[in-house]
Amino acid sequence: MHALIVFAHPDRASLTHALAARIAAGIVEADRTNTFEIADLSAEGFDPRFTAADISVHMEVATPPADVAREQARIDRADALVLVYPVYWWSMPGVLKGWIDRVFANGWAYAETSDGKLIKRLGHLPVHLVALAGADARTYARHGYFGAMKTQIDHGIFNYCGAPVATSELLMPSGATWDAQLERVQAIGRSLFGAAKAADAA
Repeated sequence: MHALIVFAHPDRASLTHALAARIAAGIVEADRTNTFEIADLSAEGFDPRFTAADISVHMEVATPPADVAREQARIDRADALVLVYPVYWWSMPGVLKGWIDRVFANGWAYAETSDGKLIKRLGHLPVHLVALAGADARTYARHGYFGAMKTQIDHGIFNYCGAPVATSELLMPSGATWDAQLERVQAIGRSLFGAAKAADAA
């Protein structure tokens, strides 16, 4: 089984990088035949800007630009998609949102029929979301931020394309350190393909 782990943070020493690495470690720890690919959007210089070329793709009058086609091919190779990101302004960073804007394109992630019906094309792709909170649990609960994020991201993006959200975690510091959360995400990596393999064996 193969996972694509996508994240966007410019600091290589960031907790975002550490969490992505621990998820990858968990994937291999569960089964050494498992594989993963890391998509570090900041380091790779992915351009998140939705341009006229992307509008042409959306209107289905052009094929995807080369950088978008490469990202779609990465996803096509994956049995699971993992997004790891810090919460910026109660959502994901702009680079990651721009990656979704451009890559999850009409005609590839979804399509509309001539009579307006929606075709969801990513039903085969389980998605695992791991967000890092910048505020405490009381703040999220008081304002309903996590519920709003789930509506926007889990439902608004992935359900629209048919991709089932298998994990939706909002991580906050436990005590004085993030050690417990690092172990938690490694456990997510270990269990990433458990349900799929059980279904295959049944």
